[in-house]
Amino acid sequence: MKQVGCNEVDKSMNEMEEFDYTVEQFADLQLLRYKVYGFEELSLKQKKLIYYLSQAALQGRDILFDQNGKYNLLIRKMLETVYTEYQGDRTDVNFVNLETYLKRIWFSNGIHHHYASNKFVPGFTPEFFRDALNSVDALKLPLGKGETVEELCEEVFPVIFDSEMMPKRVNQADGEDLVLTSAANYYEGVTQKEAEDFYHNLKNPDDMMPVMFGMNSRLVKEDGKVQEKVWRSGGLYGQAIDKIIYWLDKALGVAEDAQQKIVIEKLIRFYKNGDLKDFDEYSIAWVKDLDSRVDFVNGFIESYGDPLGLKASWESIVNFKDLEATKRTEIISANAQWFEDHSPIDPKYRKEKVKGVSAKVITATILGGDCYPATPIGINLPNADWIRKDYGSKSVTIENITHAYNEAAKGNGFLEEFIYDPADIELQKRYGELSDNLHTDLHECLGHGSGQLAPGVKTDALKNYGSTLEEARADLFALYYLGDPKLVELGLVPSFDAAKAQYLHYILNGMMTQLARIQPGKDVEEAHMRNRMLIAMWCYEKGQQGEGEPVIKKVTHDGKTYIEVTDYERLRELFGELLCEIQRIKSEGDYEAGKTLVETYGVKVDQNLHNEVLKRYSNLNIEPYSGFVNPVYKPVMEKGEITDVKVEYTEGYKDQMLRYSKDYSFLPSVN
Repeated sequence: MKQVGCNEVDKSMNEMEEFDYTVEQFADLQLLRYKVYGFEELSLKQKKLIYYLSQAALQGRDILFDQNGKYNLLIRKMLETVYTEYQGDRTDVNFVNLETYLKRIWFSNGIHHHYASNKFVPGFTPEFFRDALNSVDALKLPLGKGETVEELCEEVFPVIFDSEMMPKRVNQADGEDLVLTSAANYYEGVTQKEAEDFYHNLKNPDDMMPVMFGMNSRLVKEDGKVQEKVWRSGGLYGQAIDKIIYWLDKALGVAEDAQQKIVIEKLIRFYKNGDLKDFDEYSIAWVKDLDSRVDFVNGFIESYGDPLGLKASWESIVNFKDLEATKRTEIISANAQWFEDHSPIDPKYRKEKVKGVSAKVITATILGGDCYPATPIGINLPNADWIRKDYGSKSVTIENITHAYNEAAKGNGFLEEFIYDPADIELQKRYGELSDNLHTDLHECLGHGSGQLAPGVKTDALKNYGSTLEEARADLFALYYLGDPKLVELGLVPSFDAAKAQYLHYILNGMMTQLARIQPGKDVEEAHMRNRMLIAMWCYEKGQQGEGEPVIKKVTHDGKTYIEVTDYERLRELFGELLCEIQRIKSEGDYEAGKTLVETYGVKVDQNLHNEVLKRYSNLNIEPYSGFVNPVYKPVMEKGEITDVKVEYTEGYKDQMLRYSKDYSFLPSVN
């Protein structure tokens, strides 16, 4: 899954020029809108399908909150009650800071930063919060049976105010017990070793079609026994999952074709029984669903939130194909075998025959779970390597999201602040949109699906470094081929200049500008950020070697640091060399080599450079993270039947979050 960096893409759509993309800014966050262009031209059946699937996409919101931390739902409900019911001075600095804290929790689906994973520091005092809780109607607070407000405070306040308690949602620090030191609610009462041993013992080394053990469960120790609590109807999160099933069943009645019906039926069956074999059957059916205009993801998908990379967060996105823009990705997928055959990796790790590579450009219609409010700009699924190998994968570029990023970023001064050479700035303006979209296309369409494992190597062999290395592998594949003459031959780029624009942008982001996303004094921990830093710093170091000028240089002008690329062709060669090594690491399951690569190049931050970037970024008055407010879909009813579905873009961030908490909360405060 590809996530957007600090500098966004450029695109213009005449029909969207008057659309207001920016909603509000606070903390280090910017809230935007995205437009669902082309929705009005869909058929009534397609609109109804999107409406039902969108409702299913919102039902699981509380699941992600609880997955991200045991106390997240309890804390959110306490804060929301005070925010809506408090009758005191709402201009008081404590209340103002409480509002900001709540808005950050909404954005991150919990009390830890959505990207950096560190716990937020409240800007209000415990005394203020205690008095505020006592001032509102106790019946509206999430109190347990017979529990007092004071007892609730005693339980929860350390989680909120003690910086040493649950400091990180996901801890990736080498040498520590990653399970015990991570606040994510995927494990309870077990150590990292116990968790790894539990799942290791479930695996059959001869199974060529292994399920993703642990994907949809919490691992707990009860009465001295390690066991799973499965997320399914009648099990953990069952109240929310039953609501998802209800709306999926509605969608089943307006499915576009027989294959899409099979997809929905298999997903419903998986939600009902939690059987991972059923999830694989659903994934295979979903890969085969190529003719439907409307598509969706709904379920336990990505494992970035688990320090061991096993358990999947709940997410959903509903979309429909952008027919015109998809012509670009169809060219790429049609040539998948050529790209695989010419990859700069060891030939024994290339796929002899690429199967089922499908790619499209989509228009997102709703974001849910781990795709909301922050969302990826590209997706490649399913995650199981054997399904990719035998059945293929589906890849998407979410173009109305990248367009919204770009429109909101116009004129913010980013390029002028961080790129010194006017010619390089002009290159970004001319080719930035094209090269970024193509990088996403290649990353998702081909990068994730390229290569193969050596016989006997398991998908999770790289453990906690697997996500970072997989994202690096897909990024490197895309970077390498962006500069290949084949793209000019296919009519996808006019010249190598498009690759040069992306190469400079990528190295600048990996070495410098993404540091705006990290708190002072902290290391890089998020997988995508580690990936970008690893690639940039490895190429920077290797590019200093040999005779002649360095490939990448840090230069200073007027006391400011800039990045220059002196040899783009050589940089492309370095991308290929690193891709070769990371593919070897993945194919052979070489954990130690992968660990060394990530820890050496992708973790440690130059604090002086970091402080400089933070200062320069603050002067621009732009925020390093962005997310989205969803559109609102309203069915038009006549005689009990839906005759049309209208889409509105007027709901604000706070109004949407409070409405979602009111309409889509089905889980107890602590699960």
